[in-house]
Amino acid sequence: MTFWKRLIKDKRGNALVLAGAALPLVIGSAGLASDTIQWALWKRQLQRAADSAALAGTYARVQNNAGQTAAQAVANDLTRNNHVGFALLNPQEVTFPTSGSWTNGVRVELEIQKRLSFSSLFLPNPPIIRAAGTAATIATGVYCVVSLIDSGVTGITSTGNSTLNLGCGMITNSNSLSAAIATGSSQVHATPVAAVGNVPPSSHWNGAELLPYTVKQEDPYATKEPPKPFGPCQGSASRLRNNPGNTIDRTADPAGSVQCVSEIDIKGTLNLGSATYVIDGGNFSAGGQAKISCTGCTIILSNSSGGSTANIGTVDINAGAEIKMTAPTSGTYKEILFFQDRRAPQSTTITNKINGNSNSVMSGAFYFPNQALDINGTANLNFTCAKFVSYIVSFSGNGSINNTCTGGYGGGAIMGKHVRLVA
Repeated sequence: MTFWKRLIKDKRGNALVLAGAALPLVIGSAGLASDTIQWALWKRQLQRAADSAALAGTYARVQNNAGQTAAQAVANDLTRNNHVGFALLNPQEVTFPTSGSWTNGVRVELEIQKRLSFSSLFLPNPPIIRAAGTAATIATGVYCVVSLIDSGVTGITSTGNSTLNLGCGMITNSNSLSAAIATGSSQVHATPVAAVGNVPPSSHWNGAELLPYTVKQEDPYATKEPPKPFGPCQGSASRLRNNPGNTIDRTADPAGSVQCVSEIDIKGTLNLGSATYVIDGGNFSAGGQAKISCTGCTIILSNSSGGSTANIGTVDINAGAEIKMTAPTSGTYKEILFFQDRRAPQSTTITNKINGNSNSVMSGAFYFPNQALDINGTANLNFTCAKFVSYIVSFSGNGSINNTCTGGYGGGAIMGKHVRLVA
C-alpha cells in the first residue's frame, strides 16, 4: 500500500501520459486536415474541368460544327484536360439550359468519389465531390465595323492622326495576335473592340472594352446577292461620266427600279434616283470636285459575266468630293449603300477608298466582303448609321471620322456575342 500511495503522489511522467492520451486526437486532426485540403483541391480541379468542358461545348454550338456535337466537344475536352486522372463516378451530364439572357447554353455536371488513407479508416463511403459549370454566349454590344478576314492578317487598323467616333463596336475574325490595332496618334472611340485573335491593349482605344479570343462573327449580308441575271435592269448599260461643271440628272429613275450602268466616273455633279444602280464590271469613282447625291439608293458592283470569279469594280471617292447619299429604308437592299459582289477577287491589297469633305454625309452599309476598305478622315468625314463590313478595314487620315445613329440600328443592328461562364 505504501508503494501505491507514493506512486499516486508522484508527478514525474505526467506529461508523457497526457501526450500519449492526446496523441490519437493530434494525429486524427492532422489526418483530417490533410484529407480536407485534398478534397478542396479535387473540388477546384473538378470545377476547372467542368468549366473548361462547358466552354468547349458552347464553342461547338456557336460554330455549328457538323463534325462535332456539343456533347462530343465536352467529352473530348474532359479527355484532353484530365491531367489528374479523374475517374468520374457517373458519365458527365450535359444539359442545354434555355433560361437567362444568353443563348447556346451548355451545362456540365461532374461527380467523383475518391478514398483517402486516413478518412477511409472512419468513412466506409467517402464523400462525393460535385462540380458544375455553365457557359453560354451573351450579347456584347452592337458592331458597326466587321472585318471578315479569318487568317493571321490584321483585320482592323486605325492609324495616322485620325479621331474615330463610331458610337458602336468593332470586331474582326482575324486570328492574328494583333487582330485589331490602333497606332500612330489615332484616337478610337468605339466599344467593344473584339477579335477571334488578340487585341493588344493601347491608350489609343480610350478605355474601350477589349474582347480578344471571341467567337467568329458571321457575315451579316451573306444571304444578299446582286440581281441575277441582269434582266431586271432598265435602260442600257450606259457609262455615267462627266467633267467639272457638268451635271448628270438621274432623279427620274423609277423608285425601286434596277438600273444598269457600265461605270460611274464623276468629276462634276451626279444626282441619282431612289433606285438600285448595278455597275457592270466598272468602278465607282468620284473626283475632287465631284458632287454626288441620292436618297434611298444602292450601288452594286458586279459583272454580268458568269463564273465564280469576275472582274468586279471598286469604289474610289476622293477626299475633296461632296457625297450626300443615303441607303433605302426598305426593299431587297434595305440599309445597304455600297454592295460588292462576293465574286470579286479576295485580296488584302485591292482597296476601296471612302473619303469626302466635311459637307459629305453618307448613310447605310458599305459591304466589301473580299477586299479592303479604307476610310480616310482627312477632311472630317461624317456618316449616319453606317456599317462597314469588309475583308479588312482601316481608318486613317488627319481629321475626324464621325458615325452617329441616334435612333439606333433597329432590326438591322449587327449584334455581338461572346462565350463566357455564366454559372
